[in-house]
Amino acid sequence: MGEIKAGLFVSLDGVTEAPETWHFPYFDDEMGAAVGALMATDATLFGRVTYTEMAEYWPNADPADPTTAMMNGARKYVVSNTLTSADWENTTLIRGDAAAEELAKLKQDSRIGVTGSVTLVRWLLEQRLLDELHLLVHPIVVGHGKRLFQDGPTVPLKLVSSTAFASGVLHLVYAAADEPAEG
Repeated sequence: MGEIKAGLFVSLDGVTEAPETWHFPYFDDEMGAAVGALMATDATLFGRVTYTEMAEYWPNADPADPTTAMMNGARKYVVSNTLTSADWENTTLIRGDAAAEELAKLKQDSRIGVTGSVTLVRWLLEQRLLDELHLLVHPIVVGHGKRLFQDGPTVPLKLVSSTAFASGVLHLVYAAADEPAEG
């Protein structure tokens, strides 16, 4: 059986936007191993914004970098109702009202990882399609930018595991919970 996992860099104040401007001082071997494990999938799922950024970069990236071949050759899906085509090598566009149904079918046989794509992650949680949410919580208050959660429906989660890295980053793994935790 397959699954959909998402991994996000997030600040203490919930910011996920532009992690390349604040997360690198915390990137170490522990985080590299966690990110590498999340990338060990059969396919990658993107929202429109992240897909567009990646599709602009990777097809023109340094061919001597082994990551370039991996990113370009991997199976990719992009969920968008505004894109009319997805031209990056090995990409399938998923559109319309049947997106949840199509993703449910895809995850039956595939291990799918979500890269970035905060809006998509929220939607996957709401649709109960996300099997694991990996948050790499950085010990920094960014103070501005797009946040992971905004006003929306209540989505109960349960903590599956937590690991504190030497850098101060917390790797928190959540899965869907049937009911909100009693408190």
